[in-house]
Amino acid sequence: MKNLIIITVLGLAGVFSMSLIPNTTSEEIITEKDYPKSLADFDDFKNLVAEVESHRAKRLIDLDDFLKMSKKKKVVVLDTRSEFRYKRKHLKGAIHLGFNDFTQENLLELIPDQNTKILIYCNNNFEGDQVEFASKVSAPPSIGSLVQRSSNTMETQILSNRKPVMLALNIPTYINLYGYGYKNIYELDELVNINDSRIEFEGTEVD
Repeated sequence: MKNLIIITVLGLAGVFSMSLIPNTTSEEIITEKDYPKSLADFDDFKNLVAEVESHRAKRLIDLDDFLKMSKKKKVVVLDTRSEFRYKRKHLKGAIHLGFNDFTQENLLELIPDQNTKILIYCNNNFEGDQVEFASKVSAPPSIGSLVQRSSNTMETQILSNRKPVMLALNIPTYINLYGYGYKNIYELDELVNINDSRIEFEGTEVD
């Protein structure tokens, strides 16, 4: 009888310990394996982001300063959106290199002098044209859809109060340019209406 009680207690302890790891299966337990690692290093990225943060904070500019700088010599306006979107509509005078094509070789070919002043912008700088300049943002689900998807009132309340997460291309563009040695960067920080008279666009979709 005592053996039966001990076995039962041990069994319950095992079940309880597994309950502390919700939704964990044997397939999710990753073990160290010996294989060639990808050319990705999260520590390198974290260190670069930490270094860029204070640098970028001093180089966020409004549209007036952006336009004033763009007219000076040895200054380029760089558009890193897709080639498709660039060809359809971009700031007049901007040159293009898609973010996916960022390599040291491609950047040096496009901008040989790393001291060149580079002005950057992205979709999230413009409002009023969600076709050519669709905002990159992860918005929380609407409350109505949450009620349908979840019967847990607390979960619904937490999710519906979640702040939208901005995923602007400007930031990874800035980080990568800096990492490749281009540190004379300025980023458009203003949200500009697409019909603002101060700006001029060009491309296949521009009248």
